[in-house]
Amino acid sequence: MQINIALLTITDSRTIETDKSGSILKKKIAEQNHKLVDRKLVKDSKDKIKKILISWTKMKKIDVIITTGGTGLTGRDVTPEVMDEIADKKIPGFGELFRQLSYKTVGTSTLQSRACAILKNGKYIFALPGSSGGVTDAWDMILKYQLDVNHKPCNFVELFPRLKEK
Repeated sequence: MQINIALLTITDSRTIETDKSGSILKKKIAEQNHKLVDRKLVKDSKDKIKKILISWTKMKKIDVIITTGGTGLTGRDVTPEVMDEIADKKIPGFGELFRQLSYKTVGTSTLQSRACAILKNGKYIFALPGSSGGVTDAWDMILKYQLDVNHKPCNFVELFPRLKEK
């Protein structure tokens, strides 16, 4: 099953041409035969990030949103705060599993990541670190499988029809 994905890079220092993490995700999305339906780059600004994410959650053609960047501990890192503000539901296990798996790659430095995931308007939003290693770990060890309808015993995709239930 092909998933329609929007990709948002949150950075004060990159352009689309120098966005290594975004390029890695673009390639991995294509390798899984999913469709990248939109890709944007935005500065570390709560209002700007929120505006794009809310807009994308209203678009029927988008199933999943992935952000990269802004999940660290510095004063400019605000992605998790935006996610908290807009979430219909939080998916705490995503960040926990990411940090557990990332520990194998970066050791205790994984504590500095605030990677997280939420549901908003029936869409999954995953906030990944801005590092190339972080997005690779998140995709290769979590998202690749959870965005594959064939992954068993269960996956995020099979829940799509029920995400807006009341």
